[in-house]
Amino acid sequence: MEEGQKTNSEQMSSIEIRRRRIREKEKKWRYKIAILSGKGGVGKSTISVNLSVALARRGYRVGLFDADVHGPDVAKMMGIQDPEISTEKMGDHTELVPHETDFGEKTAPIKVLTLGFFVEEDQPIIWRGPVIMKAIWQFLADVKWGELDFFIVDLPPGTGDKVLTVAKSIDLDAALVVTTPQEVSLLDCGKAVSLMRKLGVPYVAVIENMSYLICPHCGGRIYIFGKGGGKKLAEREGVDFLGEIPFDLRVREAGDKGIPIILLEESEVAKALMKLANWLEKKMKEKRPISAAK
Repeated sequence: MEEGQKTNSEQMSSIEIRRRRIREKEKKWRYKIAILSGKGGVGKSTISVNLSVALARRGYRVGLFDADVHGPDVAKMMGIQDPEISTEKMGDHTELVPHETDFGEKTAPIKVLTLGFFVEEDQPIIWRGPVIMKAIWQFLADVKWGELDFFIVDLPPGTGDKVLTVAKSIDLDAALVVTTPQEVSLLDCGKAVSLMRKLGVPYVAVIENMSYLICPHCGGRIYIFGKGGGKKLAEREGVDFLGEIPFDLRVREAGDKGIPIILLEESEVAKALMKLANWLEKKMKEKRPISAAK
């Protein structure tokens, strides 16, 4: 019994140490942004990746943490095949140094960390809750993120323990909830909006992804999943609506090739995503002024 109590005490001590490290690290992150959704399959990671690239194109120092443990797609979407991950001794502990990418000097370097760097692409991650929580804490506390203008977290779908772990571990400045127009998505994403508001996140907003399909033949709009649902959700919850992101076949093609669609400036999707980045930048500047790194 005494041995078991000692082990529990040691575990609590380890958790508290990591919490202290996280609190120290987040002092160096000007804005902490969570990208989440009430359900999977809405393009949350696509938004996270392209928003990170849009901000880095303006010279901002961006860190992207893929916290979606069971579906770590960020590496694939950013075209990172052989990540350069090293470790560095930091006093009494060792920290991971995240991979950096700038897409051939098209952006400022983006620091990226995802569990996808550490497992084979076709291997499932069969972890129970406590192990997942420990991994998330470790990626927040034991990684050399350094000074950042934007720290963006791609959260797992839903409103469970993994989302709560991140939301309660760092002092978020904004939570962007991604939905698609159909009712089943709006129902689940409404819960995500409500959760972020209850947790006291200062700025919560809704993004509607896959709002309409751009016909590859005539260029017209086809509203596959219905129309206007994201805006209605935002109005019902009393939060900002950041706009509609259309679905273009090039989004899938670019993602498979590891090229964020926002780098294809002529596409309607890229323009919509850039407007999203503009709005987020504006809202965060209203909170605290910021200057892009040169």
